[in-house]
Amino acid sequence: MSAMYKAIQVTKPGEFATVMKPLVEPGPGQVRIRVEACGVCHSDAGTVEGSFPISWPRVPGHEVVGRIDALGSGVQGWAVGQRVGVGFLGGSCGYCELCRDGDLVNCRNQEFTGIHSDGGYAEVIIAKATGLVRVPDDLSSADAAPLLCAGLTTFNALRNAPAKAGDLVAVLGIGGLGHLGVKYARNMGFEVAAIARGSNTAELAKKLGAHHYIDSAATDPAAALQALGGAKVILITASGGNTVAATFKGLRPGGVSINVGAGPEPIEITSPDLIFGERKLAGSLTGNPAAGDATLRFSALSGVSAMIETVPLEEAPAAYAKMMAGKARFRMVLVTKNGSTYPEQPK
Repeated sequence: MSAMYKAIQVTKPGEFATVMKPLVEPGPGQVRIRVEACGVCHSDAGTVEGSFPISWPRVPGHEVVGRIDALGSGVQGWAVGQRVGVGFLGGSCGYCELCRDGDLVNCRNQEFTGIHSDGGYAEVIIAKATGLVRVPDDLSSADAAPLLCAGLTTFNALRNAPAKAGDLVAVLGIGGLGHLGVKYARNMGFEVAAIARGSNTAELAKKLGAHHYIDSAATDPAAALQALGGAKVILITASGGNTVAATFKGLRPGGVSINVGAGPEPIEITSPDLIFGERKLAGSLTGNPAAGDATLRFSALSGVSAMIETVPLEEAPAAYAKMMAGKARFRMVLVTKNGSTYPEQPK
């Protein structure tokens, strides 16, 4: 086993460097993972562009799948050779008041993968055992990777929403998050309306499983939803406060808009729109490891997977640039030589 491994790290905002790092042993409560695949997520911009406080250099990436090759002291319930995932949440502490109350997502001492510690744009990662997710045998590492953030975020928001099978659920934005949201909503038994700008997305939305397509550039999306009876849930996957406000009146009484698309733009909703009809606006941030397990199990059982393009680890900077330019359809996934999907390179 080599004493060094390859990593693609960021040395300052926007600047990538390929480096060789020494292999280290996992500390107490940690595992060492040989990375097979890592998704490229828009949230990686927090590391690459330096919008989060970062100690440079830092390896980005928080949709990581690989096999454990070493266990730190005190780790129980995991085994060498086991395939696992690491998401955005690096692992809860277990002792703060929120953890003691069962809220592992909002742990006071939660670290973010690829921000507080090196992430998955590498052949090896050290991770806390409390943040690990089990990967079913039926999912390839490349298919599982985007489900650890984009999949978990949309699945968990819908699973915890008040909608029941047969209710109208709308998904706003058909991109990296939204295309999975439509798939999950359809497989959960909802009547699904997809909302996006332009008629050119209609065919794709129907292929993903939407029963209805609403072109927000050609019609008032709130009025269109009300014409369908009103949505019980609107899953907002596109960032921007105006997009949330434009659809809010499309909720039926007691309905909720759940925002998972982070952005700096304020959301302007009037008090009457909230009060009359008792509508709600909520946010949802990913999920705990048990929710990650459920996301991957449901995906394997239902056949839900992201639309992905795989590239070798070495092409991480180009994959990141393509994702940021909005040219990915819909998720870029880095694969390493540790995995079976690593492409043969021309000699």
